[in-house]
Amino acid sequence: MSSRPGIEGSSGTTSGHTPADRSGGPPRDRTGGGRAPIDVPVLAVSAAVVVGLCLAGVLAPEALTLRSGQVLAWITTNLGWAFVISATGFVVIALSIAFSRLGRIRLGRDDERPQHSRISWIAMMFSAGMGIGLMFYGVTEPVTHLMTPPEADVPPGSEQAASEAMSYTLFHWGLHPWAIYAVVGLALAYSSYRKGRSGGFSAAFAPLLRGPRARGTARVIDVLAIFATIFGSAVSLGLGAAQINGGLTTVFGAGSGTGWQVGIIVVLTICFVLSAVSGIDRGIKYLSNTNMVLAGLLLLFLFVVGPTVFILNLGPNAFGGYLNTLPAMSVRTGVFGGTEWLSGWTIFYWAWWVSWTPFVGAFLAKISRGRTIREFVVGVMLVPTMVSVVWFSVFGGTAIHEQLAGTVDLLAIGSPEEQMFALLAQFPWAGATSVLVVALVAIFFVSGADAASIVLGSLSSYGADHPQRWLTASWGAMTGLVAIVLLYAGGLGALQNLTIIAAAPFLLVMVALCAALLRDLLAERATIPTTGPLPHLPDPAGPSGAAPAVAAGVVGAVGPRDPGPVLADPLPRAEQPATAGAADTPEPSPVERLGAPSGP
Repeated sequence: MSSRPGIEGSSGTTSGHTPADRSGGPPRDRTGGGRAPIDVPVLAVSAAVVVGLCLAGVLAPEALTLRSGQVLAWITTNLGWAFVISATGFVVIALSIAFSRLGRIRLGRDDERPQHSRISWIAMMFSAGMGIGLMFYGVTEPVTHLMTPPEADVPPGSEQAASEAMSYTLFHWGLHPWAIYAVVGLALAYSSYRKGRSGGFSAAFAPLLRGPRARGTARVIDVLAIFATIFGSAVSLGLGAAQINGGLTTVFGAGSGTGWQVGIIVVLTICFVLSAVSGIDRGIKYLSNTNMVLAGLLLLFLFVVGPTVFILNLGPNAFGGYLNTLPAMSVRTGVFGGTEWLSGWTIFYWAWWVSWTPFVGAFLAKISRGRTIREFVVGVMLVPTMVSVVWFSVFGGTAIHEQLAGTVDLLAIGSPEEQMFALLAQFPWAGATSVLVVALVAIFFVSGADAASIVLGSLSSYGADHPQRWLTASWGAMTGLVAIVLLYAGGLGALQNLTIIAAAPFLLVMVALCAALLRDLLAERATIPTTGPLPHLPDPAGPSGAAPAVAAGVVGAVGPRDPGPVLADPLPRAEQPATAGAADTPEPSPVERLGAPSGP
């Protein structure tokens, strides 16, 4: 492995100190010859809080529901504006970086090119965006907004309500949520592939973490990332279990309720824990890709047998309405009413997306190595947004059409998880398509939770590429336990409440991450030419091809060497390989080994 210079006029020189020397190196095993060390303080604090919360849910579920409701009310009343402004700010930051000179910076060295073709890259973007959330809310959200409009002065069930329903649905699944992912994925990709930093999620904060308190701050960041990920994953598990239960009830006449949903979570948790610790990454990736094809076939089927002309008319109208009302929706805080609606929809969505950023951001970074910042931002924000437009135009448009025509009253169905199946029942082959939906949700459930448990293990192992299997399994089991306890304590509402509460402090982490990214980027800005190609710098290995030696613990150093946080009291260093040659073939970084997430 070689240390390579940055692109624009950087000397590419490195100091005599390796990142491990300067930052305390996180003690990670990358040689495959030992076990990844565990960050005991991060693991102990995060696990203790999660276990304590579960005990509270078991011993005093009513008290937990009451207290979480009180905390949620305080957050939405006093900090709801922060979620709204931050989400809009992420859109502005991402687009401003992309369409400035900074957008020409490559996420890697100058001569590095993307590892994936553009078609494959777009397909994986689609994979990241298609998940349990779109399956659960594809029908429920548009028809709910149709009959209970977000704006109080809009008559329910009217054409205006239908237009507004589609606008708000696309708002919740369009540019804003994907900008939240984009800024995190960009920061992680830039830190790992451009600056060559190691150390996990908190390594991206290196420009801000200096001095004796850097180590403790980095650990706080990793703990908050764990909280956000585990509660965000628990919500997806709860939604997935509810929809699978709805499908089993509709197709096979099975029972319904919390007991059934808990049983489904237990079975699927065992499946994804076994998957996560078995290392069968190819199988999970194959299932994920197969899921994308099956989802596309389901979409095409409903488009053909459903109200095709209505869908074709609705799509452009919905997209235009979304763009037209985007500025007003982006800054709506409920100051003159509507706070309860915002809490249940917009703020919950922003919190849910924020909670998934440590996981999905890592995936986006992984598949985007070698692309320019501009290409990354445009691809991450626009491609999934267009997928959402198509998805909700077909599923949401069909639901709105059937609701307005009086064919079926979807809102009269008590549980939202059964509304998708009630809609499919209006068309041919309802049994087959319902079974397909159940299979889709189950595979999304397993593949997404599998990778999320690996991320949780990595976060509590100094960002290790291969966290110990028992640790990965423990985090997977705890994620399932959190979902079960919160379902018993207060159903899906309790899951949503805890997600907003957990995401609130992590929102500050994301703001700080944007500041660290901008500080890094602005340091390079002066060296970026305004026109013409970026300067090509020779390989620092020289004509002989011999790469200069660097620390074995550094992964993929491709830009100007950044030592990471300067710690006054370094963490213990990992045992280094016996030979310098071990550093020549690095293990993949944490973002390089994760499969495609299923998305919220």
